[in-house]
Amino acid sequence: MTHYINTLTKKTGYLSAILALALALLIGYDALMRYLFSAGSIALQEIEWHIFDIVFLFGLSYALKHDKHVRVDIFFASYSKDTKAIVQIFSMLFLLIPFSLYFLNGAYEMTLQSYVQNEVSSDPGGLGYRFVIKAVLFVAFVLLVLQAVAEIIKAYVTLDSKKNLFIALLAIFFFLAFSTLDLAFWIDPLWLMFLLTLFLLMAGFQVAFVFAGVALFFAFISDELGTHVLDMLPYRVYGIMGNVTLMSIPLFILMGLILEKSKMAENLLFSMAKLFGGVRGGLAISVVIVGAILAASTGIVGASVVMMSLIALPLMLKNNYSPELATGSIAASGTLGQIIPPSIVLIVLGDQMHLSVGDLFKAAVVPGLILITLYIIYILIYAYFNKEVAPAISNDEPYGKVVKDALKVIAPPMLLIVAVLGSIFAGVASPTESAAIGVLGALLLAFLNGQFSYALLHYASTETVKLTSMIFMILIGATAFSLVFNELGGDVMAMQFFQEEVGEAWMFILIAMLVIFFLGFFIDFIEIAFVVVPILVPIAHAFGIDPIWFAVLIALNLQASFLTPPFGFALFYLKGAAGDLVTTGQIYRGVLPFIGLQLLALLIIVLFPDLIYLFGK
Repeated sequence: MTHYINTLTKKTGYLSAILALALALLIGYDALMRYLFSAGSIALQEIEWHIFDIVFLFGLSYALKHDKHVRVDIFFASYSKDTKAIVQIFSMLFLLIPFSLYFLNGAYEMTLQSYVQNEVSSDPGGLGYRFVIKAVLFVAFVLLVLQAVAEIIKAYVTLDSKKNLFIALLAIFFFLAFSTLDLAFWIDPLWLMFLLTLFLLMAGFQVAFVFAGVALFFAFISDELGTHVLDMLPYRVYGIMGNVTLMSIPLFILMGLILEKSKMAENLLFSMAKLFGGVRGGLAISVVIVGAILAASTGIVGASVVMMSLIALPLMLKNNYSPELATGSIAASGTLGQIIPPSIVLIVLGDQMHLSVGDLFKAAVVPGLILITLYIIYILIYAYFNKEVAPAISNDEPYGKVVKDALKVIAPPMLLIVAVLGSIFAGVASPTESAAIGVLGALLLAFLNGQFSYALLHYASTETVKLTSMIFMILIGATAFSLVFNELGGDVMAMQFFQEEVGEAWMFILIAMLVIFFLGFFIDFIEIAFVVVPILVPIAHAFGIDPIWFAVLIALNLQASFLTPPFGFALFYLKGAAGDLVTTGQIYRGVLPFIGLQLLALLIIVLFPDLIYLFGK
């Protein structure tokens, strides 16, 4: 059974990967035809968002098969093989499958209604048979349930002892029986919902499935709500499917992964190392500059940190750099993709806060430049007063030749960055159109570097499907969670607390930043953006806070969450790639000054909010 399910999932995953490439080509073609020849097509644009839907929906089961649905692995990483298998079984059995089956019922009714009504596009020249794309939503969750069954079977057969599984099952059934009592008598359902979610996240259950499963559980046991509170969820997900802004996410991810495999980072780093190597701390400065270029061309933190860990760390240690400075500069520079456009964080925040992604991109440029400047100044000062931590490196090549070679390497990615971001800033193209052009540009750079191959396309497209589906599954789970949380009065409670107990905008900003910074120790930026930010947005609006400025503060804060020990994701990426070259303690000590610099950058933007508008509103 698992063989047939895995084969089906693999084929649908490959279909999604092919369609991810097709999506970039179609949007690129559509944009060129409209801007060069004023020849647009509503039908073609609807085909594009249909393809986008298939990419992330059919990718849900594919990502599950490859265990790409993110989890908080603080404790999970140290579990025994049997404990990991039990967590996987429970995640599928009590979280994913119940939610998916309930969702399937609503998706079926939505599809049937569309078919009976012969629903067509509301736009002239649009597509008919709207039930077809709604049926894709239904099929995707059928595939997800099938893959969940396969995961249960695979986890079960790996158990050395079945005894612990049955003991844990018994405990779960006792908990479920107890939960049928009037829980409001014991504890406020909102707090119980929060505590159960936090416990499951810390225990290592997949984040998306925790949000989805907990939402269904509390809707089911609550006397006030009932499961009907989630009846409109398929329609909300269908709204996500038609969101043009979110369509840019898989395209920017695809662009970044193509550049990752084209050896652009490696060539940049070696050129920058020669350019700045003669200065104390020059290698670390090179890492910062390369990190900034990668951030502006890929926006993928994990890829940037891993690439520089593999390439730059051995080079820095070989040249007698302090392990703390080396690891700190790599981790901090790798997270610049959180704030420097085209940041996935900014795209998600734009969607959740109902802001223009182009405006957010423009607003984030100056904070990104401030961070880069602070990093370089710190490295220069630290290396000046501690001469042994970052020695200068001699180079026999004429410096003029070094500069010339560096410009040759820098020019192509910089042209791509200018083309992608410049078209957005100028209002010439939307982020989605610019991302598609960026994919075509990245493919061209890979070809010019002699790296274009089937292996590159396969890797970039399949990884794009996995990462995109992981993000959108969290969004689906977070949407369900927010529905139940708000119906229980969570949004009203938060609003009353800040307006009545706090009552002042600056105190709200301080508390909000502290909450996000604290949560960043434990959970990923995606969960914070999808669950916490929607609660804060109406409160910020009630206080009359500039939403663009507030979004930039959140993005800067979320960037710091990648570095904060002991659970910062960039630290895990670095340690995983570095192996035994450095210790965990050296990594933690190395990132602390850079966390301070990130908080300083946050303070600068708080005190001088007009800085974010230097590139225009």
